[in-house]
Amino acid sequence: METSSLRLIDCTLRDGGYHNNWDFPADLIADYLAAMEAAAVDYVELGFRSFEIAGGFKGACAYTSDDFIRKLNLPAGLKAGVMMNSSELVKHPLGPVEAVKLMFLPKADSPVSLVRFACHVHEFEATLPACVWLKKMGYTVGINLMQVADRSDEEVEGIAQIASQNPPDALYFSDSLGSMEPEQCAHIVRTLRRHWKGALGIHTHDNLGRAVANTLRAIDEGVTWVDSTVTGMGRGPGNAQTEYVVIELEKYRNPKVNITPLLSLIRKHFQPMKETCRWGINAYYYLAGKYGIHPTYIQEMLTDSRYSEEDILAVINYLKQEGGKKFSHTTLESARNFYSGEPRGSWNPAKLIEGKEVLILGTGPGVVAHRQALEDYIRRCSPFVIALNTQSAIEESLIDIRAACHPVRLLADCAAHVRLPQPLAIPASMLPIDVTDSLAGKKLLDFGLVVQPNGFEFHTHYARLPNSLVIAYALAIATSGKAKRILLAGFDGYGADDPRTTEIQQLFSAYSANAAHVDIVSITPTRYLIPVHSIYGMRASS
Repeated sequence: METSSLRLIDCTLRDGGYHNNWDFPADLIADYLAAMEAAAVDYVELGFRSFEIAGGFKGACAYTSDDFIRKLNLPAGLKAGVMMNSSELVKHPLGPVEAVKLMFLPKADSPVSLVRFACHVHEFEATLPACVWLKKMGYTVGINLMQVADRSDEEVEGIAQIASQNPPDALYFSDSLGSMEPEQCAHIVRTLRRHWKGALGIHTHDNLGRAVANTLRAIDEGVTWVDSTVTGMGRGPGNAQTEYVVIELEKYRNPKVNITPLLSLIRKHFQPMKETCRWGINAYYYLAGKYGIHPTYIQEMLTDSRYSEEDILAVINYLKQEGGKKFSHTTLESARNFYSGEPRGSWNPAKLIEGKEVLILGTGPGVVAHRQALEDYIRRCSPFVIALNTQSAIEESLIDIRAACHPVRLLADCAAHVRLPQPLAIPASMLPIDVTDSLAGKKLLDFGLVVQPNGFEFHTHYARLPNSLVIAYALAIATSGKAKRILLAGFDGYGADDPRTTEIQQLFSAYSANAAHVDIVSITPTRYLIPVHSIYGMRASS
C-alpha cells in the first residue's frame, strides 16, 4: 500500500457523544487535542454539525459551530472535521445544496477542514451535489455509507459507479451493526474498487470484538482512511480503539508517534467516564452484532434500570426474529412486552381465591426485615399467599402458589421452580415450548395474559395488562380470582430517580383507577403512593 496516503481520523468527540450528549468538559478537550497531535492523528472529528436543536440538552459537540472550534487550542498539525447526517440535508425544504450552504462558510473563512456525511444508501445520490459544492468551497469531503453489509454486490457496485461521477475525497463504508468479519470487509473493498478509484475509508464497530482486526484487514486491501476513537468510545459498544490503531499503524507511517499523552488522557479522563457511561464490548453487544441488531437497543437498555438481564435477552431474541437493524423506541417497548395476540389460558383462579384475602410477596428487603411478623400473620389469618418468581424469604409451607411470566427468567429459574413445592401460575399456553419443556413435572396453573397500552381487563382465564411485569400479573390473578383484599409485602420501591419507581407507581395507579380493582394495602414499608398499614397492627379483613 502507499503509506504516504494513509489518514487517521479520530472521531471520539463525535461518536463518543452518544454516551454523554456531546457534553465534553473543556479540560478534557484540551488534553485530547494535545494527545491527538502527539499520536500523529491527521484529523479530529470534533462533533456533528446539525440543524436539529430539539430533544433536550446537547453539548457543544452536537453542533460544533465555527465559533466553538475557534475557541479551542487546535494544534497546528491537526486538522478539524465535522460530520452531518445526510438525512438532515435530504429532508430540508430547500434541498441538500441550499441546506449545506446554511451550515458552512467558504473554507477560507472556517476552521473546519474536513466535512463528512453519514449516509444511508437511499440518501447517497441526493447527498452528492452538497459534496460537490463543499469541495468547490475548499473543503475535504467524505461520505460514510452505513449498513453496507446488508447490500448486494450489485448495489455496492452501483454506489461506487455513482460516486465516481461526482467523487468525494474519500468514500467510507461503516460496519454499522458491528457484524462484519475481516473477509467480509475485504470483499466490500474489492467490490467498491470495481468502479471507485479514489480514496476508501472504513469505520468499524466493536460488537464482536473485531473492530481493530477489520480495520487492519481493510488497510491490507488498500483502504487509506481509517477511523478510531479513544478507548473505542462510541455508540453502543464503540469503535476501533485509537490507542491500538496508532500502535498498529506506526509501521506504515512516517510521523514519529508519542502515545504517552494519549495513555495519560485515558487514565485521567476516559477510564473514569467509561465506568459511568459503560461503552465497550459485552455479551449483549456481541449478540446484537451476531444477529444484526442496532447497538442503540442495547445501549438504551443498559442505561435503563427497568431492564433486567432477562429483559435484555428477551428483547434480543425478539429482534432476532422480527428484525432490529433500525432503532425505534416503540419497537424496544414492544419487544420488552413480549405477550401479544389473542390471550389463552385454562386456569380459573377464583376456584382457589374467591372471597379470600391475598398476600403478594415481593422481593424487596421488607420481607426479610419483617419475616417473623409476616409468618405469624399468615398462620393466624390464613391469607392466600402468592410469591413472585423464586422468592423464598418466607417459610415454604406458608406459600400457596408462585407467579411468574417472564420467558427468559423462567428458563433461568426452571431448576429452582421444579424443586419448589408450590404450583406455578404462568401463561403456559402462550410460552415457547422450550420454557414449558424445562418445567416438565411441575404443576402449572395456566393463566393467560396479553399486553395492551390502555390499562387492565380481568377475565376468568386471562387478563389484559399494561405491561408484563410479574407484579401486574399477580394483581391480575388476584383480581380475576375475586379476592376480598390484596396485601403487598416487599414492595419497598427504588430511588426517586430510578425509572423502575415511576413504572411501578404508574402500574399501581392504573390498577387502582380500574373499576374492577380490589383494594390494595402495603403491610411493609414502601415508597409507592399506595395505602400502608403496619403488619404489626394487622388483623384479617372481615
